[in-house]
Amino acid sequence: MTTIQNRTVQAPRTTDRRHIARLALLLGLGVNVLIVAALVVVTGTSPNPLITLGRVAGLVAGLLMACQFLLIARLPWLDERLGMDRLTAYHRWTGMSLMWALLAHVVLIVAGYAEHDAHDVISEVFVLSDNFTGVFLAIIAFLLVVVVGATSAKVARKRLPYETWHAIHLLTYAIVGLAFTHQFISGTTLASTGGRIYWILLWGTAIGVLITGRLIRPLLRNRRYQLRVAGVVAESPNVASVYISGRNLHELPARAGQFFVWRFLAKGMWHRANPFSLSAAPDGRYLRLTAKAVGTASAALRDLKPGTRVYAEGPYGAFTTANQVHPHALLIAGGVGVTPIRALLEEIRGHVVVLYRVRDERDAVLLNEIRNLAPVVRVLSGPSNGQFSPEALRYMVPDVWARDVFVCGPAAMTNAVLSSMRALKVPDRQVHAEKFSLGG
Repeated sequence: MTTIQNRTVQAPRTTDRRHIARLALLLGLGVNVLIVAALVVVTGTSPNPLITLGRVAGLVAGLLMACQFLLIARLPWLDERLGMDRLTAYHRWTGMSLMWALLAHVVLIVAGYAEHDAHDVISEVFVLSDNFTGVFLAIIAFLLVVVVGATSAKVARKRLPYETWHAIHLLTYAIVGLAFTHQFISGTTLASTGGRIYWILLWGTAIGVLITGRLIRPLLRNRRYQLRVAGVVAESPNVASVYISGRNLHELPARAGQFFVWRFLAKGMWHRANPFSLSAAPDGRYLRLTAKAVGTASAALRDLKPGTRVYAEGPYGAFTTANQVHPHALLIAGGVGVTPIRALLEEIRGHVVVLYRVRDERDAVLLNEIRNLAPVVRVLSGPSNGQFSPEALRYMVPDVWARDVFVCGPAAMTNAVLSSMRALKVPDRQVHAEKFSLGG
């Protein structure tokens, strides 16, 4: 059993950075929904209520698509508070809402005009397509949305290579162009000068933020820091650490626990981008990542030559001490998910307990470093049944409620820990998780 040696625990921070960020997103979306509703009222509703509801659904779909751009723009303010895990989940939920809003828009508009023109629904689709060029563009955009949405389903995502999935998602930009054109050609709500100015500003901001976050900022940072491979160290037969040097690294706004999306500009590797966490806190001289050879890209890391150019996007992630609310911590790692945990140990203050889950202690990479940094380290090996149950965690760390909990590892392990934290009623703001795919 482990308890805090110094029983005096500082009061937790009163501000919850994650809560504030979520409120900001909801408030922004809510304000824009009210603006859209006001535009519908000002420009006049249709005599047929189905048509009016269809217009509202179409504009809400446009808002949700703009919101999607914001969620994937990797804005530092949002990313440092919510992390890519949560932003990706919000992106998925927003995408599903977008699909339903578009479906409602199509069904309500077609049904409304069919009722108004005394046509059957099938005939009305052809009438609208013949009479309004924008409607034909909207039909194409809707079909593209269905394709993108279908490939984002978990079953399809697991079967598709990342490069294929990413290429299909580039259709999103075609969807935006078609939808934007449709709304300006056929949308009566945006016929007013005020409505057009608002919609242009909305989409101009969304696209500008996306381009800045995904293209301009990474290009400027890579030009500034000039990253190169400094050396490769074998940590075990199938795990290697890569040391990366550069210019002015002391100015790079990276923290322990964060990750970069790395692209090594070597033969056969330049076209692959992979997320790896920092396995040591940035020290102004080197960045270090540690990876297990579980795929072609990670296996090739041990063959990197010193001097190889590196293109990195980031830093990303909210798995940092910036979101810590208690002075003491419990860090739980699984397999090579230990890398951000190892880095966090250099920044976390107070009493720290580390639980390190591996199949066999011989697989515990960086274990000596962790033991040098943490006062209490327990290596959990053998059968995993029940190792992270509420009872087991309460036995190993009786004062878990007085700690922040950081967990990174395979999905099954992470989910078991999160479930136990809920069962133990550890406040959500004290629990911080990172997916294994991003951590390793």
